[in-house]
Amino acid sequence: MTRVGTVARYLAIDGGNSKTDVVVGTGDGKVLGYARGGGTNHQNVSMPETLSRLRALVTQARADAGMLGHDTFDHAEVYLAGADLPAEVDLLTTALAAEGWAPALHLDNDTFALLRAGTDATEAVAVVCGEGINCVGRASGGRTARFPSLGMLSGDWGGGGHLASLALWHAVRGEDGRGPATTLAKAVADHFGMASAGDVGAQMHLGIIDRGRLTELAPLLFEVATGGDVVARQVVAQQVAEIVALATVAARRLDLLDSPFAVVLGGGVLRARHPALVMPIVDAIHAVAPKASVTVVDAPPVLGAALGALDALGSDQHAYGTLRAALARAPD
Repeated sequence: MTRVGTVARYLAIDGGNSKTDVVVGTGDGKVLGYARGGGTNHQNVSMPETLSRLRALVTQARADAGMLGHDTFDHAEVYLAGADLPAEVDLLTTALAAEGWAPALHLDNDTFALLRAGTDATEAVAVVCGEGINCVGRASGGRTARFPSLGMLSGDWGGGGHLASLALWHAVRGEDGRGPATTLAKAVADHFGMASAGDVGAQMHLGIIDRGRLTELAPLLFEVATGGDVVARQVVAQQVAEIVALATVAARRLDLLDSPFAVVLGGGVLRARHPALVMPIVDAIHAVAPKASVTVVDAPPVLGAALGALDALGSDQHAYGTLRAALARAPD
């Protein structure tokens, strides 16, 4: 797909739970415009708010690219958190197609953006562990593997939000005697400048401490685990087991366990590369899939959306290298 006399333009969007990246680029790999904003998961902020935020970010990225108001794109490649069930993919596709940004639109779950950003391999599995957790896989013949990713409703465990909640939960129980003693209690209290972990929970309940700050406890959990705390280490070990389970089940569904395939790890929790998390994951995956290659991806998932756009536009290999260099890391 090309324009007559000029290079095709695309719109690439990666919308997550906490942030959304929008890129405007061309089929030869150049990045013309960029915008970043808040999360656009319709399950969290409602469909009208998701559309409003996406419209604003697309407008910002178009302006950054120097596009006029009536200019359109040749292709839109969109990956959104919350595009979990087929019905949600259809709902979001219909809603964004109505925006008229491009005559061709491809939309899917944002974990596929991480997968495309992390590897060119046909046989691959991606696990994202950020605010939440999810896994997808792909193989030859267009086969895919995916999970509903509806939290507790679909049997999910882990992600930064869940780990942070568990850090406070164990801290309070260890402090008041309902659970085993843990240095999480003092660490949580000290982090918020409170006398006790119980006080932290109470202050959050009352709104004195912003409940949004609970996410600060996920990194703290890993610090305490690294220090040798048994309770914290058990939580981290369960997160390891969950990530390994997701990756291996997806690979098994695609008949990849005995073959070479790529495992892509991403999301804020995994990108932090905590030794107590990543190294055991790699070892456990190799124990069941010895030919797998495991990498942690630093490039922003929106790179995967942009690469998907180049795929759709039939770009040459030089364009891919140009794009990867331009989007090696997302702006802070």
